[in-house]
Amino acid sequence: MAYKVQICGVDTNRLPKLTEEEMVLLMQKIKEGDLAAREQFTVGNMRLVLSVVKRFWGKRGNADDLFQAGCVGLMKAIDNFNPAFGVKFSTYAVPMIIGEIKRHLRDGNSLRVSRSIRDTAYQILKTREKMEAEGALDTGIEAVAKRMEVASSEVLYALDAISDPVSLYDSVYSKTGDTLLLMDQIGDEKNTEERWVERTALFDAITTLSPREKRILSLRYYEGRTQTEISEEIGISQAQVSRLEKNALKAVKRAME
Repeated sequence: MAYKVQICGVDTNRLPKLTEEEMVLLMQKIKEGDLAAREQFTVGNMRLVLSVVKRFWGKRGNADDLFQAGCVGLMKAIDNFNPAFGVKFSTYAVPMIIGEIKRHLRDGNSLRVSRSIRDTAYQILKTREKMEAEGALDTGIEAVAKRMEVASSEVLYALDAISDPVSLYDSVYSKTGDTLLLMDQIGDEKNTEERWVERTALFDAITTLSPREKRILSLRYYEGRTQTEISEEIGISQAQVSRLEKNALKAVKRAME
């Protein structure tokens, strides 16, 4: 993808370049309703879209889709740009192009997020940007939640909902040639190989018991019954239940040694 020249039928090597003077003149004509000037201005700024799209190489979606989304952002920037802002067009347009590409990636996500949650997340991002512009030292979850007067858990949930999911098979390191996957960095302290072996050995040991011993251990340790309750259910004395339980546990222990 990094070497793709043809994107959406556009030869990116032949895209024209506009000088600042040409940009200013064309923008004036655009504001006067000149459609030809708008088209020329759009084509002349497609290199800007391409430079932004390159940041997303390797993301979900192909280059054509990303480029189209970026061009939508470019046209929105053209329609809303005001020369009175006192900034270069590229400075104004890049955030809108990035936003449109990110929106495309989110909308194409197989994990659908409700509109209300997305709206909350966007409001959170706007609040954070405003706080940063005001020079706030703390723009973390707690600070943003306090400014918006909502629970911090709501802020965290909304931001997590719009975050791009990653695959456990994503490469996180491959400098030496041995690719390290994200799943290699995730530990599972519960389902370790040692515990798996222990469970397998326990299962094999239990299979050597008699049906009555299996029943007693099941009632005792899986259902939490007392020896008295078990004796009443299977029709033997509590002393017999105790003896059978002890014998069964010893048998299991021996089988696992």
